[in-house]
Amino acid sequence: MTLYTQIDSPVGQLTLTGTARGLTGIWFDTPRHVQDFSHWRRDDAAFAAACTQLAEYFAGTRKQFSLPLAAEGTPFQQRVWAALCEIPFGETTSYGVMARALGDAKAMRAVGTANGRNPIGIVVPCHRVIGKDGSMTGYAGGIERKQWLLAHEARYSGKSLFA
Repeated sequence: MTLYTQIDSPVGQLTLTGTARGLTGIWFDTPRHVQDFSHWRRDDAAFAAACTQLAEYFAGTRKQFSLPLAAEGTPFQQRVWAALCEIPFGETTSYGVMARALGDAKAMRAVGTANGRNPIGIVVPCHRVIGKDGSMTGYAGGIERKQWLLAHEARYSGKSLFA
């Protein structure tokens, strides 16, 4: 059974979903992320650790998450999402750099697609991937949220926004 909770954050209301295996999603309050909760059960206690870690992240005291993750995806998506977790707090990379790191320099679009399907935004930091020219590229929560998250990390890491 899918469980959920909702929390307020500096980037808007977030809906966290999960199962007994771990966190399955963090959804923004955008039309793209509208969820049907009718078949889910609200369980705030099940997300205590995630809520605490997100609060610490937004306060600037947490730079890396330590939560059980259970996102469903293809093996390639899982590899991309794992690579996203390796991008340090306050740093950015490009789709091309990620594709090369995953062993296929021509897979930039596939990496971008997998990045866009990441269901656990913020914790799996897809916001840290930008265009090779430093441009803000698509983000499921909206470009303004991506910019906010990057500026937040720059503020607490002491690094340039586009390190």
